[in-house]
Amino acid sequence: MSTAPGYQSPTVTVAATLPKRRIGSAVLIVPVVTGDDDRATVVANPFLDAEAVGEIEVALESLGAKGGSDQTTRVLAPSLPVASVLAVGLGKARDEWPGDVIRRASGVAARALSGTENVVTLLSELDLDGAIEGLILGAYRFSEFRSPKTAPKDPRLTSITALSTDRGAKAAAVRATNVATAVATARDLVNTPPSHLFPDEFAKRARALGEAAGLEVEVLDEKALAKAGYGGIVGVGQGSSRPPRLVRLTYRGAKRKGKRVALVGKGITFDTGGISIKPAANMHQMTSDMGGAAAVIATVVLAAKQQLPIDVIATVPMAENMPSSTAQRPGDVLTQYGGITVEVLNTDAEGRLILADGIVRACEDDPDYLIETSTLTGAQTVALGGRTPGVMGSDEFRDRVATLSQAVGENGWAMPLPDELKDDLKSTVADLANVSGSRYAGMLVAGVYLREFVADGVQWAHIDVAGPAYNTGGPWGYTGKGGTGVPTRTMFAVLEDIAQNG
Repeated sequence: MSTAPGYQSPTVTVAATLPKRRIGSAVLIVPVVTGDDDRATVVANPFLDAEAVGEIEVALESLGAKGGSDQTTRVLAPSLPVASVLAVGLGKARDEWPGDVIRRASGVAARALSGTENVVTLLSELDLDGAIEGLILGAYRFSEFRSPKTAPKDPRLTSITALSTDRGAKAAAVRATNVATAVATARDLVNTPPSHLFPDEFAKRARALGEAAGLEVEVLDEKALAKAGYGGIVGVGQGSSRPPRLVRLTYRGAKRKGKRVALVGKGITFDTGGISIKPAANMHQMTSDMGGAAAVIATVVLAAKQQLPIDVIATVPMAENMPSSTAQRPGDVLTQYGGITVEVLNTDAEGRLILADGIVRACEDDPDYLIETSTLTGAQTVALGGRTPGVMGSDEFRDRVATLSQAVGENGWAMPLPDELKDDLKSTVADLANVSGSRYAGMLVAGVYLREFVADGVQWAHIDVAGPAYNTGGPWGYTGKGGTGVPTRTMFAVLEDIAQNG
C-alpha cells in the first residue's frame, strides 16, 4: 500500500490552444449536442477549425451518433494532433451549461476512456471546474487490495490537459484539482475495509493527512476519552477489542476577527448494530459508516490547501460498534460529554451518541458555524433516496447549506426539525432516550436529538448522507461503485461562501 497521505490525482495543465505537435496516444474529448436534424453537432469552441469540426461530425454521422446526454462515441480525426477523439453527448444545446452537467459528462468520458493515460478536453471551455473534477473522479479507482491476478492491467489516467481561454484558468484548475483530490481521498478512506481501517488506524491516517497539510493535530485514546467524560464515544466503542479515538484537526487561517467554523463527522469504522444487531444481508456495506468522518477530514485538509481566510476545526469521533460481553446494552444509561444523560434504547442508534460528544466539544471552541455530517439514519434513504442528502439545522444556515449543495451537484435538500418530535425522545430514567418509540420521521428525530447538544447562538447544519455517501449500484456520471466522497464538496463550498460573505 502507498504510504503517501491522500489520493494521488492526475497531473493537470491548462492550455489556451491545441498542441501543434502530435501527442502520442492522447485522446481529445469533444462535447457534442443533438442538432435540429437529430445529428451530433460539435459545440462551438475556439480550438477547432471548420475542417476539424467537419471531420468529426462526418465520422459521427457515419456511426449514427445523436449527441444524446451521456452518449460517447470514439472516432478518428487525422487532421488533429491526437490519436483519437471521444465525442461526449450533452443533449440539447443550451446557452449556458450548469457545472454539474459538465462534471457528469466528464465523468462519463473518463469511464469510457479507462486505460487511457493522457487526455485533452474541450469540456473545460464550457466549465473548467466541472471538467477537471469530473475527469479525476470519473477515473477514480480503488484497487489497494487487488492481487496481481485481479488488479487492473490497463494504465491509469495520469495527465489531463484542459483547454480554456479564461485568464483565471490556471488558478481555477489548481482549485478544481484540489477539490477532486479531497473527494477521492474521502473515497479511499470509505473504501478501505474495516479489517484495515479501525479507530486507531483511522486516527493515524487522519494525523498523517493533517500534519502533511500543516494542521494542528490532537488524538485522544480510550483512556483520555474516559477521563474527560466522553461517555457516548466510550459507550459505543466498549464492545470492540479495537478501542475508540477522538481526532481534532485545526486549521488557522483567520486574521484576528475572522469566522470560525466547526466540522464534526461520524467515524463508525464498522457498525454491526451492537447488541441491537443488524440483519446479515448487506451488513458489509457498513464499512461506509465512517463516511461523514472521511468527508470532514478531507474538507479541513482542503481548506488548508486552498488557504481559506477562516479558522476550521474538525472534531472526529471514531469507534467500532460491536456486540460482545463488554458492549453496552439496550436500557443502559450513559453520560454524554457535557453532562446530559441518555438511555440507550437501541444500540444501533450509536452514531448520534458519538456525534453528541463531538458537537459539545466542538462548541467549546466558540464557532460561528457548525456543520455536522454522518451516515446517520436509514430513514434518510427511505425519505430522499440514495443520492439526496437531508439537511437539517438552524433555518437560515440549513437553507444556505442546502442551496450551496445543490449548486455543486451534491443536491442536499432542506428538511424541518419539528419541535414536537422532542417529546418522542423522553426517557423514564434519563434526560433523553437515544431513539423514539415511533417508526415515523426517523431522520428528523435524529436531527432533533443532535440539536439538544448544539450551543446557543451557534448556526448549525446537520447533513445526513446515509445513502449518498456510498453507491451500492452501478457507476453513473463521475460516481463509481462504493464510497462517493459526499458531502466533501458541499462542506467546502460552504466554507468558501463563509470566507467570502461571512
